[in-house]
Amino acid sequence: MKLILSIHNLTLTEAIEKHVLDQLDKLEHLDRWAIDARVTLEKDHEGIITQKYGCSIRLGVRGPDLFAEARENDLYVAIDNVIKKIQQQIRKRHNKVKAQKHTLGARTKRSRQEADSK
Repeated sequence: MKLILSIHNLTLTEAIEKHVLDQLDKLEHLDRWAIDARVTLEKDHEGIITQKYGCSIRLGVRGPDLFAEARENDLYVAIDNVIKKIQQQIRKRHNKVKAQKHTLGARTKRSRQEADSK
């Protein structure tokens, strides 16, 4: 997966970069067809006390891209929250695909049973 990491009003340390990469590995485990991830980390410079760190991720996958963002007092918590949101979106997409396949299989089975009973 290709990673594009952009920083606003923040210095990128090895620890932050390692945390982002570790969390993205979790996403790659859930959806191996992910093409790229655009991660934006930012710090509010206006002196707002609450929710001064923000993280947003746009995950490029087949179909519409997945997007999530979170704002927290701690940068690491913001990164963790946005990863959880993306994981939920990936699971929802996979469950929809599974449900469609199951519905199609059930219809096919029912039509075969009806054809055999006639």
